[in-house]
Amino acid sequence: MASSPPTDDDLVAAANRGNPAAFAQLYERYRDWVVAVARRFTGNEALALDVMQDTFLYFLGKFPGFELRAQIKTFLYPVIRHNAAALLRKRRHSIGTGAEEPDPATATDPANETLDALARAMFALPGPQREVVILRFADQLSVPEIAMAIGVPQGTVKSRIHNALQAIKGDRRLADLIGE
Repeated sequence: MASSPPTDDDLVAAANRGNPAAFAQLYERYRDWVVAVARRFTGNEALALDVMQDTFLYFLGKFPGFELRAQIKTFLYPVIRHNAAALLRKRRHSIGTGAEEPDPATATDPANETLDALARAMFALPGPQREVVILRFADQLSVPEIAMAIGVPQGTVKSRIHNALQAIKGDRRLADLIGE
């Protein structure tokens, strides 16, 4: 009979006791998610990998003594956001140009017209609205977890989600494609 995989709580407890394999399992469990979030902020795979490395180095530095008070994603998200912003600032400073938003046309399969329109609608949203929609629907965090991760009240998260969804629904090109 196969045992169930250890929970995040179990792995954090083991890492706090000095078990490097436990931290390695946390890394394996969240690495792809961290890279995906970092890629959303940076628009670049190589930069996203740098952010992932910095994020896990920071996380490792919290042991022993780390207390898991919410989901690991809730803890990691602001670290990713901070590391991505710092890396982009450093990059802009060193090359003297501003970082551009990722091109939605390259972020989706151009053969899929609906996904392309949705990507354009998402990138047209103000950053704070786009951020909460992605956290809620792509990363499946709850409203309280999003509020904790980005440091705003739950009501602000709810209003940002509502306003973003209204804007997406109001995008006539998208509504035509999905038959609304």
